[in-house]
Amino acid sequence: MNAVTRHRGPDGTGVFFGEGVSLGHDRLSIIDLSMSAAQPMKNADGNLTIVFNGEIYNFQDIKKELGDYNFRTSSDTEVILAAYQKWGRDSVKKFNGIFAFAIWDAAKQELFLARDQIGVKPFYYYWDDKKFIFSSEIKAILEHDVPRVLNQEAFNHYLRVLYVPEPLTMFDGIKKLPPASRAVLKGGRLEIDTYWQLGRDNYITGSLKEAAIDLRNKTCRAVERQLVSDRPLGIYLSGGIDSSVVLDCVAKVRDNIDTFSVGFDLSDGEGREKFNQDFYLARKTAAYYRADHHEVMLSEQDVLDNLEKAIWHLDEPISNPTILAMMKLASFTKKTATVVLGGDGGDELFGGYDRYRMSLAATYYQRLPVPLRDILNFNDRLGKLNIPSGVDRFALFMFQKDDILKRAVSEKFFHTGISKKFFEDKYFAGKSDKNFEELLMDADRRAWLPDFSLMMTDKASMSAGLEARVPFLDKELVEFAGKLPLKYKIGLFNTKIILKEAFRGRIPDFLLRQPKRGWFSPGAKWLRRPKIYDVARSVLSADYCEATRPIFKWDEVSRILEDHKNSKEYNVTILWAILTFQIWVKQYKIHI
Repeated sequence: MNAVTRHRGPDGTGVFFGEGVSLGHDRLSIIDLSMSAAQPMKNADGNLTIVFNGEIYNFQDIKKELGDYNFRTSSDTEVILAAYQKWGRDSVKKFNGIFAFAIWDAAKQELFLARDQIGVKPFYYYWDDKKFIFSSEIKAILEHDVPRVLNQEAFNHYLRVLYVPEPLTMFDGIKKLPPASRAVLKGGRLEIDTYWQLGRDNYITGSLKEAAIDLRNKTCRAVERQLVSDRPLGIYLSGGIDSSVVLDCVAKVRDNIDTFSVGFDLSDGEGREKFNQDFYLARKTAAYYRADHHEVMLSEQDVLDNLEKAIWHLDEPISNPTILAMMKLASFTKKTATVVLGGDGGDELFGGYDRYRMSLAATYYQRLPVPLRDILNFNDRLGKLNIPSGVDRFALFMFQKDDILKRAVSEKFFHTGISKKFFEDKYFAGKSDKNFEELLMDADRRAWLPDFSLMMTDKASMSAGLEARVPFLDKELVEFAGKLPLKYKIGLFNTKIILKEAFRGRIPDFLLRQPKRGWFSPGAKWLRRPKIYDVARSVLSADYCEATRPIFKWDEVSRILEDHKNSKEYNVTILWAILTFQIWVKQYKIHI
């Protein structure tokens, strides 16, 4: 298990063996580089043993609270042990950080497990009522004699949303420990509960300007908390507002900042300009802050060379071509830094996506009298504004559509209603005092963010032994964002209102004038390039993998690929999803 995950911790490896238990750890040294801080780590009396992935940003504050505890290291790992020794299972409520950890209590013969509030760090486990196996990566669990069987419910969710939502994984029998969860394994029983929820007792009062000042101060405090490191540290600079805000906060307290960006090396000038707009903005922003800026380009040959490697590192299919750029950026960054700060989470917390604004438009539209709406419903676009709030509107924004899925997937394997019920039960059932747009943001924060966005960030960065930190997802900042009224986040014509207000006059004006582009790759163009197209044609066929022959309608998949290649249709989403799935099934030897 340690050997197959060594990329996550290239600085050392260790094991612990006890009666009925073994723990392993690969170390990425960040805080206290000495051997005394190595893991698995025991407390002074030897009763408690911990393995831990991540960082606790407020560990110095907790250390003070622990008072006379005799610390032998200056690591945050030992602080978790000491906190658990004093406060038990509730100790996890005190931690502000990114973490997945397990503590074996030899005296009680129990294993305590926990994952951070937002789900930045992954935690997978297999439990058959006899044997419990866990790891930061599924591939380590598979080192044991664990069935490699496709979870068909998870597969259906993947077709719809391009990732697998927790607690499921694409492996039948392997699960994700949900964000903000803790668990205890004792006497053959596994009990899981939630230790943190984003509540909203009441919205903050005060003007937008006052709230914006408060947000700016809290954001910069969160960034400063996450600068603790005994290894070189840098910033991922995407060209958007969020990562630029992180750079602005760092620039107020540090000089000599290293920033890193990735661009796309395309042969045609039009594509190079279209897909590198944010890359050029990042260069301009770095110059504004006089940062030491580092750039790397992803070529079409890189796509060919790293496609299978990227899917292997993901553990289970997540369909997004940008994973290739993320992995290239991580390995490039590792040459200079061991820790990197990014802008993940700003859109989900402060209303950055257009779907929130479009949903608000639908909400307002449905307040119009029905006769007026009937007059206005003269095209499909306006007709979509009639879709009611709830899972149907969520599906409009987030689900792949029935028509393309029915064309490509066999009836036996595609169950049309399963995903809608799953997401409705999990995120939209029951009464709520929130606006629907707030529920939509909450669903994104709880599902899309940890299981899609943060999962790719973790797997890409850790593939190179690089720790990625996410200051916007600092626990205190998330809790503050939850108390901001919707009108401070989105309007009919604006997104991320309060964050822009908070840093207006701080970050350069040219960033505030930019449209929201999102970070996307030239995946559609790649599939039309001869060499990549040839690979895609080979993978997207019945002959590529015997196990998946009955799942897809291969003649139709070939037509979808040809129509995309000839620019008759834009089919990159379904093609990349099947491509990723095919390679994954073959690599991981999955039984259908």
